[in-house]
Amino acid sequence: MTGPSSSRELLLSVKDLRVHFAIRSESPWPWTPTRALKAVDGVSFDLHAGETLGIVGESGCGKSTLARALLNLVPITDGSVKWHGDEMRGASAQAWQAKRKAVQMIFQDPLASLDPRMTVAQIIGEPLRTHCPGLTADQTNERVLAMMLRVGLTAQQINRYPHEFSGGQCQRIGIARALILKPQVVICDEPVSALDVSIQAQIINLLKELQAEMGLALVFIAHDLAVVKHISQRVMVMYLGRAMELASKHALYDTPRHPYTQALLSAIPVPDPRVERAKTLQLLQGDLPSPINPPSGCVFRTRCPKAVAQCAVSVPDLRSVGPLTQSACIVDESGS
Repeated sequence: MTGPSSSRELLLSVKDLRVHFAIRSESPWPWTPTRALKAVDGVSFDLHAGETLGIVGESGCGKSTLARALLNLVPITDGSVKWHGDEMRGASAQAWQAKRKAVQMIFQDPLASLDPRMTVAQIIGEPLRTHCPGLTADQTNERVLAMMLRVGLTAQQINRYPHEFSGGQCQRIGIARALILKPQVVICDEPVSALDVSIQAQIINLLKELQAEMGLALVFIAHDLAVVKHISQRVMVMYLGRAMELASKHALYDTPRHPYTQALLSAIPVPDPRVERAKTLQLLQGDLPSPINPPSGCVFRTRCPKAVAQCAVSVPDLRSVGPLTQSACIVDESGS
């Protein structure tokens, strides 16, 4: 898939990434074999400098596991993760330590991601103490204060503790901590899902402003397609550990190709009551299958309105179905 981002520096390249967890059976017999929970099962994508890749899907589709695997927070079962061309699968702790200065993460639960025993100054300054040990205490405090002011906090809050802040303020602290090292890439794991709608808009706008100022590349994970549309240039749709569609924002929202993407987009509410009443809602049948025992062939076939017998046999990979779109559907490549 080609586009404006392809001419920029390639920061991250993920090829056929798999993260499987061994699950022991509830059987009392010790010789009962373990089963594999396929949280991420063959995902590939690239991330270029300055762009935002949105990742969406239902709860349990593997979005957060994928995010953690990119930073080696969960072990990778198979596949390749390259940061700046360097293969990081199986890399040493020292190699990861060197990379993490350029790659940071913002977590879903703003309060739970902050140490309650540390002040704001200590939380935001911790990455500097780890990666920039040559800085003096005054230099560290100066950088911490500047970053606090930039994310919308005040100087008077520098010695307060996380429990004294609202959810939105805690997320601003998490953003400041992630950006204090001036990274190239920030992985945002559902950073606004725990916040009120009005606060969500503030945080999204803040991230967009900081991205423009600092030239950041973002991996933005969410289950809200409307939020992802506001911030992303490209979007990857996941289902049960696999990528169903990867497309530019406009291509995906205007002409979705995969049946799963079409169903998700049809569920987005429209502010105009007349348009909302007139639109066709594509309801998915059944529940999300278990990742321990996924369907054969295409994992979406048990809920897909276009499924045929071949879908139970063939495992579709992402393939180009347009200049800015890749889809993993063997039935309908025309988008009709």
